[in-house]
Amino acid sequence: ADSYDDDVELLTIRHQPEGLEQLLARTKFTKTELQSLYRGFKNECPSGLVDEETFTLIYSQFFPQGDASSYAHFLFDAFDADHNGALCFQDFAVGLSVLLRGTEQQKLKWTFDLYDVNKDGYVTKEVTVGNTGGLVGWGHPHGHLPAPCVLQDMLEIMKSIYAMMGRSTETALGASAPAQHVELFFQKMDRNGDGVVTFEEFLATCQEVRGFGQGPSSSSSCL
Repeated sequence: ADSYDDDVELLTIRHQPEGLEQLLARTKFTKTELQSLYRGFKNECPSGLVDEETFTLIYSQFFPQGDASSYAHFLFDAFDADHNGALCFQDFAVGLSVLLRGTEQQKLKWTFDLYDVNKDGYVTKEVTVGNTGGLVGWGHPHGHLPAPCVLQDMLEIMKSIYAMMGRSTETALGASAPAQHVELFFQKMDRNGDGVVTFEEFLATCQEVRGFGQGPSSSSSCL
């Protein structure tokens, strides 16, 4: 009976109608897996929608030692495919399918999009407001930047990761660790030295890392 009820609900999801057959086509989950995922989603979110505040509360439970709110914001934005400020089951299922069952290139594209905070197709370093050091225009392919300006895709992500891991990580590695990580990232990824990383550069570098035998997950080993 539960299976039948889940099937019926999946066929008539209130907030963003999408039939079970369409979800089966868009994901790499089986019908049984989708029903199980939906049951868990419905238990956590009876309304069928998850706003960013609720998502942050749920995600933060996995990182009690730190502050996961900033990273949860970026993660929420990555799952919120239509950017309407709420996650429905379809958003959750499609994103999870990429992360768990996607091809290596699909996983890397998802990861790149997470790091591309302002969704302009590039991962950038930070340019500090009021202190560009004469580097207005540096780090972006469009030639110049309005002043004051901040390009902070990578640095903001790194700061949020270190905050999520907690004070012990920051104490052990030092306050400058996020910025150092960003520099290492760009040394690896910015293949033409223009101060930004495109998906093509990101993909090529990660594929090379995997080719050197550093494990099956090139997305994690190259960051």
